[in-house]
Amino acid sequence: MLNKLNAMKQQAFVHRNLPRLLLQAREAVMAHTRPSLREHGLSDQQWRVLRVLGEHAHCTEGVETGRVAREAFLLGPSLTGVLTRMARDGLIERSRCPQDARRTVVRATQLGLSKVAKLSEAIEAHYEWMESELGKQKLAQLYQLLDAVIQLETSPTDEAVEEMA
Repeated sequence: MLNKLNAMKQQAFVHRNLPRLLLQAREAVMAHTRPSLREHGLSDQQWRVLRVLGEHAHCTEGVETGRVAREAFLLGPSLTGVLTRMARDGLIERSRCPQDARRTVVRATQLGLSKVAKLSEAIEAHYEWMESELGKQKLAQLYQLLDAVIQLETSPTDEAVEEMA
């Protein structure tokens, strides 16, 4: 037993806890965003869905729910509950996919899109503040580093599965 404890002591971590740091950074950024979301009656998950739908507002036929789940980083069962509440609140509408009736597509309503427009002003103002504090170059570096980590950690099979979906 003592040997196991000694072996565990020798296996100390060398690198900082990157997942925890990324979560801390997310929470620090979201601390500025959440009050605006709450003013508009939105949860973090609802905002992520609206942001995705706002980015795809040009898709008049709607966005397939699987794509929304991937881009909003929500698991299917969670997305179902979020979409149900959003439809109830008049933020989105759901319909069958015209190409495949087994699939569901969603689109933001005018109310949902107006919330995206209003919230994007506050969020963009926060990003501008971050840019002024960090500097344009450092913020660009941060985006590039995050993109590089995502690319590094995304296996080719993950990408192939996503393309098939």
